[in-house]
Amino acid sequence: MCIDLRFFGRRRGRPLHIKNKILIDTLLPKLSIKEPKLNQYLDPWALFASNTRELWLEIGFGSGEHLAWQAGANPDIGFIGCEIFLNGIASLLSYIDRQNLKNIRIFANDVRHLFLIMPPTSLYRVFLLFPDPWPKRRHIKRRFICHDNLDQLSLLMVDGAELRIATDDNIAKAWITNQMKNYKNFQNITENPLVKSEDWPITRYEIKAQEQCRQSIFLRYQHYIEN
Repeated sequence: MCIDLRFFGRRRGRPLHIKNKILIDTLLPKLSIKEPKLNQYLDPWALFASNTRELWLEIGFGSGEHLAWQAGANPDIGFIGCEIFLNGIASLLSYIDRQNLKNIRIFANDVRHLFLIMPPTSLYRVFLLFPDPWPKRRHIKRRFICHDNLDQLSLLMVDGAELRIATDDNIAKAWITNQMKNYKNFQNITENPLVKSEDWPITRYEIKAQEQCRQSIFLRYQHYIEN
């Protein structure tokens, strides 16, 4: 079970450069998703332009290069990025500022808190790329892919929505594939786990894995709602 909402990762790293501090102070407040009042749902569509076609979510966007690439390539999609690590948020803000991206909003907290305020059947694509594998057995309950979190995702994703997962950790590979295989609402549509689709850009985590001779896998699952 993974219902404990405590956060165990780092919230900040090295001191931020002056420009990133300025972005945190000036740009982040404009893009931050504010939690609604108690017992009310967030209206995610109201966060974006009226011509927004779909809503996509990235869970733990790291330094933000994947999210920024997707937002630039898909200007008619509204992107919600969740990240609690301040340095990663600052990095994404620098991409947004340089590329003048208008279709990204940031939830600077644990994504499980977002799950509680999002309306059902609102997400068309979800990314979980190189999550912390929590390899030790005593840390199993901290792994993101588990039945409880998949239950929440299933409620939020539309029929036919896609979940993309990447990892380079062997323990995580086995855990994720086993958990997804045993969850009924996601069908594995991965053709070759060692090959990405063209709309799946490389990130620094993948580059680091390559440099350290670790093989990454790229998984795709289609969500379906049972009648």
